Amino acid sequence: MGPFCEEQHLPMSWFKRETHEIQPTPDHEVRTEGLWTKCGQCGKVLFNKDLEANLQVCPNCGYHFKFNARQRIENLLDPGYELVDLELKSTDPLQFTDLKPYKQRLVQAQKKTGLNDAIINAVGKIDGQDVVLSVMEYGFIGGSMGAVVGETIARAVDRALAARVPLIIVSASGGARMMEGIASLMQLAKVSVGLAKMDDEKIPRVIEQTIRQKLPEGFQRSEFLLEHGFLDAIVARKDLKSYLAQALGWMTKAKKAADRVA
Repeated sequence: MGPFCEEQHLPMSWFKRETHEIQPTPDHEVRTEGLWTKCGQCGKVLFNKDLEANLQVCPNCGYHFKFNARQRIENLLDPGYELVDLELKSTDPLQFTDLKPYKQRLVQAQKKTGLNDAIINAVGKIDGQDVVLSVMEYGFIGGSMGAVVGETIARAVDRALAARVPLIIVSASGGARMMEGIASLMQLAKVSVGLAKMDDEKIPRVIEQTIRQKLPEGFQRSEFLLEHGFLDAIVARKDLKSYLAQALGWMTKAKKAADRVA
């Protein structure tokens, strides 16, 4: 039996083991933060570069991470597109305050997204087909529609009408922006009138809506909307550009054929 410590009456070791902590050299530093993301659905840890290559969709379970407006434009349009109508900024016509002043919310949203408001217009091509693209940004006060969003969509409509090219709207909106009151509600009529003009001119128009909300079972899910005829198709994010290009090709050919008959 080995010796005991008198005060604690615990056995003492014959040999003392010293711990030697490895000290990195001053110029050696391992950086891991920002390299990995944990999937919120399956829990798998994903390498960020792999996640970006898969368009922010988990390759393990198919969970869709947030896809902002700039990423959407980059994914859909051919290289060489142009961002337009970016100069518009919301004001505070009602001097609205709830939990915080509306002016403060605007400043915070602008810093967070790098945008003046919850939408971006772009002019470009999808597989060589000229289009006007209007993409909403949910990260800017829930993609809500105020005066700037309404005016920006109206300008997208005007551009499409002037050039006689299809308009694609990517909708990711939480509804009207209550902080702007009646001015916000008026945008619905304004946009509806513009889209009616598109219909009258028989210019192909495609609207993609993505609704991701925690609601009662099956209510307003994409599958439910598809089943009940409110959506034309549910398309994987990686296939969306080719799907739109094909759909635009069909509609453009059909329109040209109708014009020849007329």
